[in-house]
Amino acid sequence: MMFHEMKEKDVEKVLNSNIDQGLSDSEVEKKRKQFGWNELQEGEKQSALMLFISQFKDFMVLVLLAATLISGLLGEYIDAIAIIMIVLINGCLGFFQERKAEKSLNALRELSAPQVVVLRNGEWSKIPSKEVVVGDILKFSSGDRIGADVRLVHTANLEIEESALTGESVPAVKTIDPITEKNASLGDLTNMAFMGTMVTRGNGVGIVTGIGMNTAMGKIADMIQNAETMMTPLQRRLEQLGKILITVALLLTLLVVIAGVVHGHDLYTMFLAGVSLAVAAIPEGLPAIVTVALSLGVQRMIRNNAIVRKLPAVETLGCASVICSDKTGTMTQNKMTVTHLWSGGNTWTVSGTGYHPKGNFYKDKEEIVPHKEKSLYQLLTFGLLCNHAEIQMKDDEFIIDGDPTEGALLVSAMKAGMTRESILKQFTIEKEFPFDSTRKMMSVVVKDKNGKRFVITKGAPDVLIGLSESVLWDGKMQSLSLELQRGIQSSIENLASKALRTIAVVFKPLQEYTNIMHESEAEKGLTFVGVQGMIDPPRPEVKQAIKECHEAGIKTVMITGDHAITAKAIAKQLGILKGKSKVIEGSALNEMSVDELENVVEEVSVFARVSPEHKLKIVKAFQNHGHIVAMTGDGVNDAPAIKSADIGIAMGITGTDVAKEASSLILLDDNFATIKAAIKEGRNIYENIRKFVRYLLASNVGEILVMLFAMLMSLPLPLVPIQILWVNLVTDGLPAMALGLDKPEDDVMKRKPRHPKEGIFARKLGWKVVSRGFLIGLVTLLAFLTIYRKNPDQLEYAQTVAFATLVLTQLIHVFDCRSEKSVFNRNPFGNMYLVWAVISSILLMLIVIYVPSLQQIFHTLPIIPKDWLLIVGLSSVPTFLLAGSLFVRKKE
Repeated sequence: MMFHEMKEKDVEKVLNSNIDQGLSDSEVEKKRKQFGWNELQEGEKQSALMLFISQFKDFMVLVLLAATLISGLLGEYIDAIAIIMIVLINGCLGFFQERKAEKSLNALRELSAPQVVVLRNGEWSKIPSKEVVVGDILKFSSGDRIGADVRLVHTANLEIEESALTGESVPAVKTIDPITEKNASLGDLTNMAFMGTMVTRGNGVGIVTGIGMNTAMGKIADMIQNAETMMTPLQRRLEQLGKILITVALLLTLLVVIAGVVHGHDLYTMFLAGVSLAVAAIPEGLPAIVTVALSLGVQRMIRNNAIVRKLPAVETLGCASVICSDKTGTMTQNKMTVTHLWSGGNTWTVSGTGYHPKGNFYKDKEEIVPHKEKSLYQLLTFGLLCNHAEIQMKDDEFIIDGDPTEGALLVSAMKAGMTRESILKQFTIEKEFPFDSTRKMMSVVVKDKNGKRFVITKGAPDVLIGLSESVLWDGKMQSLSLELQRGIQSSIENLASKALRTIAVVFKPLQEYTNIMHESEAEKGLTFVGVQGMIDPPRPEVKQAIKECHEAGIKTVMITGDHAITAKAIAKQLGILKGKSKVIEGSALNEMSVDELENVVEEVSVFARVSPEHKLKIVKAFQNHGHIVAMTGDGVNDAPAIKSADIGIAMGITGTDVAKEASSLILLDDNFATIKAAIKEGRNIYENIRKFVRYLLASNVGEILVMLFAMLMSLPLPLVPIQILWVNLVTDGLPAMALGLDKPEDDVMKRKPRHPKEGIFARKLGWKVVSRGFLIGLVTLLAFLTIYRKNPDQLEYAQTVAFATLVLTQLIHVFDCRSEKSVFNRNPFGNMYLVWAVISSILLMLIVIYVPSLQQIFHTLPIIPKDWLLIVGLSSVPTFLLAGSLFVRKKE
């Protein structure tokens, strides 16, 4: 039997505790040896050295290191140094990213109470929460943070804010009664208090049932540690690309060595050629350029209120097909707001959201003046008098100091022009009977300026109906007949069907000298005034954002700890729940395996009353269907699912540190609409990555073919390794980075998400790389042959011409890479970063060719003017030949 199912005395007996005396010092010591300290344990951490070394385990990096070793052995020290610098730079980038990523448990520790009040040896004392043991008796009151999981044995108006664990938008009212409901969710355990949650009202005493990793918070910490971090689509594609390039490089190197030996070349020359070919095949600058492109995207996203913690997450957003979003604080404002009021057979609605005390009242869709409607004005006045909440301004925003429900009643009255100060000039509060979870109500005794005294009570409608003898109906007091009682209950049910939380207001006139000493006297023989219906309203901009996500082929799923009725209502308002969409509750999820959930998950749009374990199961079920899942949330309860999702998104304002540290992306404005902007940016970044992958690989294919054809034709090397490195890093690098700044196409958010298994060469990219690369290699070889055949003694000059031809061909080809269709489809000056990058690359090429000190390093000679005509002519062929043929075909 679970602790929440037991009576207090049974819990005391099972845990060998004593409610009246607490534990003795010897018992504490014994239990500490058995259960350990009350702290969250940290999993094994990788040392900084091992983390740095792990950056060099990539297959592409290992082959580059092998090429470095061979270059060094062959005396090509400049090549070796250049390659090693590239590898080190990429390794450092990866190290610093990962070093700052894993801080989730530190944030969880901060949620643990630093000190608690505990009963030991018959005396209450304050100790560090770390020293608490199972069986300890803890005492807590408003403002305290709970230091461990406890079974409550005494409560007085106790309410605890548990949204970080359960997702509930209002504090949980606590009792001591055993709970018999089977498979009760965390939010339904009203006789339990949990580590890390905050007491917002009243006080309580409880027996510690769990400490450290055996608490609800500890289970979440364990899930965060053990949650599988998914490899992003970009990482998968780059890994796939690396393996392809390495395989090609090794095969071609072997082919060149064999061909060279067959044609009579010596072994040293063949090794040098093989290394040159390996260097040509591997785009050394690709990882660095991808990192830079993602970083540039990150800067743009920061300007749009989204902070990226993990660079690959930018691209992952672009292929997200499901967004699993928490409701409270993400889709809704986390601000209880009165929207409907009922009194005496009349219903009014009130506009305005959040805690801004501005709104209009409507009756039958026509605006009315509140103080002219007597029963409405009385309902609002009584709701304000029986109330402790205060409204404050902080950072140009209205916030509530006090209970959110009372805050909603206060704001509804203020929308009618009332203030606490003005009302207290007309009424004096003489006595108060505080809210009690057993009575489910709160009462005050007031006296108006004419000396009339009466009781005002607010609380649960079903309870107050039972205590009422009369009702205000059409402005008159009438006896509460069975028919009128049914009318009231029908109106309350109507409000509840709209997912509104209802608070009833009643009153009772007092005789002039009546002296009420107890609530049992005050709270009987009441007159029912009316009901205020409130809800945590949706953010105004979220509905449009969800619609645009739907147009982009992205399914939005609501996951909440709230009740199904509330979740359904919000989901319908936002356009999430429509057609044949299903709603599943946590109790049903308890009975389902991941496989069973997989069978229905595509049809579900709302998951209600869920726990952290459920969220992980939901994310996994969607992932097993092949979806790229984005999980948004703000609470501790969201952190494990955030970490396990393909991309985790945390709220920056209301989000806990735990959720932020587990996430890949943080929304500074807590706005669901920002996700849509981030997805658009992610899609554009991926398209830009495809552009520079196309550009880099076509260039590298050209370099490979130049070297391969030369070997097969028994020609000298057309390019030396240092020239190939220069082309790969400088000539290719700058334009490739500029491609990363290209603006998105107009229809980027009208396309369906990319299939998560789509290869990097999808949509004919492979053909474009090979065809352009073949032509680049062909014209470079032609330039080399033209010069070399004229004067075989001037090998270095022929290599310089080939080098210049290769560079210029690639710089013209980069403009073709901006469009999937043709170079003529986009304005070449639409990306001025690219224009300046090309001009810079040309200038750097000329410096390498004409500066004497650099000629020795790069094995170049000055090119005479007439040979530039040959170079420019041949360089234009690959781009304009294919683009021209496509243009003609399109015209036909």
